[in-house]
Amino acid sequence: MVIKRNRTKLPVVVGAVCATMLTLATPAAHAGTAEDDHTATLAALKAFQANAGPGAAIHAGDAGESWTLSAGTGTFNSDRPIRSDEHFRIGSQTKTFTAAVVLQLVDGGKISLDAAIADYLPGVVTGNGYDGTRITVRQLLQHTSGLAAYTPQVVVDEPVSNPDGTYDLAELVRKGLSHAPVSAPGTGFTYSNTNYLVLGMLIEKVTGQPVHETVTRRVIEPLGLSRTVFPAPGDRALPTPAVNGYHGVRVGSFYFWTPALTYDPSLFSSAGAMISTLEDLTAFYQALLAGRVVSAAGLAEMQKVRETEPHVSFGLGIGRKELSCGIVAWGHSGGVPGYMSQTMVAENGRHASVVTNALFQVNQPADQLHELLDTALCEDAAQRP
Repeated sequence: MVIKRNRTKLPVVVGAVCATMLTLATPAAHAGTAEDDHTATLAALKAFQANAGPGAAIHAGDAGESWTLSAGTGTFNSDRPIRSDEHFRIGSQTKTFTAAVVLQLVDGGKISLDAAIADYLPGVVTGNGYDGTRITVRQLLQHTSGLAAYTPQVVVDEPVSNPDGTYDLAELVRKGLSHAPVSAPGTGFTYSNTNYLVLGMLIEKVTGQPVHETVTRRVIEPLGLSRTVFPAPGDRALPTPAVNGYHGVRVGSFYFWTPALTYDPSLFSSAGAMISTLEDLTAFYQALLAGRVVSAAGLAEMQKVRETEPHVSFGLGIGRKELSCGIVAWGHSGGVPGYMSQTMVAENGRHASVVTNALFQVNQPADQLHELLDTALCEDAAQRP
């Protein structure tokens, strides 16, 4: 077990598979100063990592200071803690960036939240029971459009790729819409990547630029997120330094890991293609809540939520979580081959961003992740403003 302390001052703003191994889970343990100040969070991190990937890390703190704890390893068969400045694939946390750009275009009068998607993309959301004249931009952002749940995958339910192995947004959307609707528009919540792939097409239609370029120009660069990347189709590299991602299973005290397969980022595009770090993700969500990404009116629209499960609600590209200490935090989770992550930021400056370097299709450590985030965000809550 590796524990690391990393203090930084923050602005005060509210693949091919290679060798595998089956081994007994007995990681080495090293003490560090962070465990003295954050013992409850450390215990929760250990419990999460014991049910997650080879390694896990949390970057957390308040409006003035941040710290990092790491357990396990970012590279299997080595003793290398995950650092808060290392790159990993953030999966569906990309959706918040996509939603922010849509709201910027709403701010600029280019898009209306309550307009039908067919007004902008005629003939795209149609057929197989879908009618784009009855589905609004707001419903796509909030997963209330009725579009079926769909996760683009290679081999299983695979979209048709281009000759160079990249994927077009239109093809991803076509494949997603081949699954029948799950509800009438506006009547139910169904989390679907297809919603955000359609929104990627919307951004491209309105701006005349590829979605990865628009997100970079409108969000990443203005915020100075130097370790955040929306890769172009065909750019499969993970920048260094990087957390290595793995596939695997856990059976009792045994685990089995293989490096995550390499895939083209355009497979997930505006629904999940981005790369970032724990530090940059924290900075992004802090800036969003502070009104530095979209207007006050746009942020208010994003924070209009509907409950999806007890104490958890979803707005327009961002979720709301009520914590055990009474704090309300906002953020998003993400999962793609090799990684599972989540970032939550409260309006009082408390923040926590978590990553583990494996993604499980079954038996995901969701309960342990919730407990870890809750513990970190509520740490010393009685003494906080």
